This record gives sequence, C-alpha cells and structure tokens, in this order.
Amino acid sequence: MAASRTRHLCSVAAALALTAAAPATAASASSAAPAGLREVLFVGNNWDGTADVIRSSGDFAKIGRINVIPDKAARMAEINADPIKWIYFQAIRNSVGEGHDQFADDMYSTPDGRSVVVSRPSFADVVSLDLATGKVNWRFPVAGYRADHMAVSPDGTRVAVSASTANTVHVLDIDTGKQLGSFATGDKPHENIFTKDGKYIWNMSIGDVNTDLDSPGWDWTKGDRHITVVDATTYKQVKVIDMRQRLDAFGLKDFSDAVRPAVFSADESKLYFQVSFFNGFLEYDVATDKITRMKTLPKNPATSEDRTTWVNDSRHHGISMNPEGTKLCVAGTMDDYATVVDRASLQEGPLVPTSKPYWATVSGDGKDCIVSESGADQVTAIDFATGKKVASVPVGDHPQRVRLGHVQADWTGPSGG
Repeated sequence: MAASRTRHLCSVAAALALTAAAPATAASASSAAPAGLREVLFVGNNWDGTADVIRSSGDFAKIGRINVIPDKAARMAEINADPIKWIYFQAIRNSVGEGHDQFADDMYSTPDGRSVVVSRPSFADVVSLDLATGKVNWRFPVAGYRADHMAVSPDGTRVAVSASTANTVHVLDIDTGKQLGSFATGDKPHENIFTKDGKYIWNMSIGDVNTDLDSPGWDWTKGDRHITVVDATTYKQVKVIDMRQRLDAFGLKDFSDAVRPAVFSADESKLYFQVSFFNGFLEYDVATDKITRMKTLPKNPATSEDRTTWVNDSRHHGISMNPEGTKLCVAGTMDDYATVVDRASLQEGPLVPTSKPYWATVSGDGKDCIVSESGADQVTAIDFATGKKVASVPVGDHPQRVRLGHVQADWTGPSGG
C-alpha cells in the first residue's frame, strides 16, 4: 500500500524537488522586526500551561508570561461531561504527558504582534490569545482528541496543526481561526513544515510512540508512517515519501521510519531529520529522493539501553540549522546534551550538558542555537560558531517548543486572563 503511493505522481515529484525550501523560522532568523514590534522567543511550558516570552537574542532575558489556559474551567467541564473525552484526557496525561497534562505544545504570533496562537494537546484544540488582555480570541477544536505540532506559513497568515489521533492536519486562518482546508496523513501526524515559497506543506507522521513494542522486530506494529507533501493552496496530496524504502536502500533495515523533527538546508536541496530510537540524524536529497548521509552522535553512558525507558520513542528530538546553512544544532534528548554539527564534515562540536533537551531553534540574530531543557525548566543558548554554551534562562514547567515571533514594542505581559 505505502509502496504504491510513493511511486505515483513522479512528474510532480520532479517539480517539487526544485521548490523544497527551508522552514520559515530559518528565513526569519536574520530579519528585522516590523515597525512598532519587538522580536521575541515564545517558550511553551507544556505541563503548567504557560508561555514565557524572552528576548530573541543577547541575554535572552524574560519579558513576560502568558497563561495559555485561561479557559481551563470551561474546558475541564466539557471533558468531565463526556466519557470519551475524559478517557482520552487521562490517556494523554498517563502516556505522552508522563503523568502530566499537556497544555502548551506549539505556538506562533500573528504578524501584527497582537495575538499568539497555541496548540493544546490535552484540550484537543488551537486557541488564539490576545496578548494585551490574555483572553481567548477564537478556539478551534481539532478532529479527534489531541492537538500537536504546528507550522506557520511564510507570510504569517495561516497555521497548520496536526490532529494526532485523527490522522489529519488542519490549516487555519491565523486571524479568525476559520479552517481553510485539511488533509489526511499517516498515523499520528507530528511535525509540519511550510516550504519557503509557501507552496507546499510537509507533514511527518510518527505512528504509535507509546507502546513497549520497541525492538526493531516489532517496528511494523507502530503504524503507517510517512511524509505527506501537499499543495498549500488546494491541500491536495502531491507526494508521499515512505522512508522505510529509503532507509532499507541505505542499509538501515533495523532503523525506525518514524521521521521526527526535521529541517531543510538553506540551499533548499537537503532535508535533515531524526528518527525514533536513533542518536543522530540522516540527510535526504530531495532531487534524487535518496538518503545520502547518516550522522551517529555519541551515546551518554548513563542513558539506559532499554528503549522502553525513552520518552515517546525519542532518543534525540530537536534539530535546527543556522541561517547560513553551515551548522546544524541537535538536541540529544535522552542523552542529556546538545551539540553543534558542521554540515559539510558532519563533525560534532562540544557536547553541551543539558537536561532532556526537547527542541532546537535559532536565535533572532541567527548566532545561537536555542534548546529547551525540559528536565531543568530552562532554555539554553549555544553559539553556532564555537559550539559552546552562552546563556541559560529559567522558564516554566517542562518547556518544549520554542518559536520566534513578535509582540508590541512596549509589551511586558497581558493585563489579565
């Protein structure tokens, strides 16, 4: 089934190879803030339902904090009144949430810097919050029972969100919350990336990451995992990439084909991606449709080799690239370090100790890699040039996604909510 899907639309695939581009975050890393706005980093604290707003470069000092669940009482009343919703809410808490509710997965600000849009896994929704008042502008319940990773279009007008239990991605108008379209994915859609020109959306599905059938021999039980590429205007599928075949061709038959965080190269020709259970990443050539290189990063001797102890099948989760396209930054989640890797040689730099780093992004000036230390409740900046740590800033409980965005120039936090 999956094999037949990857063979169709070959002519479209050739054209697509020429248009694959870096995610919007890389493109915006060196851009100046619009007049009247201030560039910031939004840090989503998943377990306590807040987002810290910090400076996007320099000392990364805290500017303000947002409560992303001001409507918690209403949402909990709905969940408690619906047995099915209550079961899923508890399942999220006791599986992917590691005993905690998941209230802040991903977030993007609107182009005018007046609102922030947040996906909330435990509430199975996306909300827009007014940054001045903290109140909800709009709410969009996703299909199924859990919301996950998002992506924003390069022009900032659309946001794509994975509905992980419905195998669906919704694309919403960022100002109104109105659904503009949706598309089907593989099992458990996860990461989303808009291409730089805004023409395509790439979605990576990761399958079932909460079972204990983690040995390579049981990998087939994890579900149908593939990359779905769609037209970002019509939301029609233009290509499906099954990494199982590409991994097998590269001699990696025992590797999982669950593509985790990924980043495109600055020259728009390569995709660098992580897969479940692997301490490292792979390089995929878009034009030739082949895996071309693999980088294995060091293991932490203190990390258990029992895969069932690794959070949500991750070993490493988080990868970014500097704006010049010369350095990659990798979050070695279960190995408790982050490191900068030279893209040409694939040689890693110093292993910077970090506690369960869960994400990697780029500072506003493009000089630093920013990783969220979910085990230490802080974000840490690592210099792309030297590979050394330059700063750490305390944030809320279990920081995960970190995204560049904008607020009004004089903003220091909402007045209420």
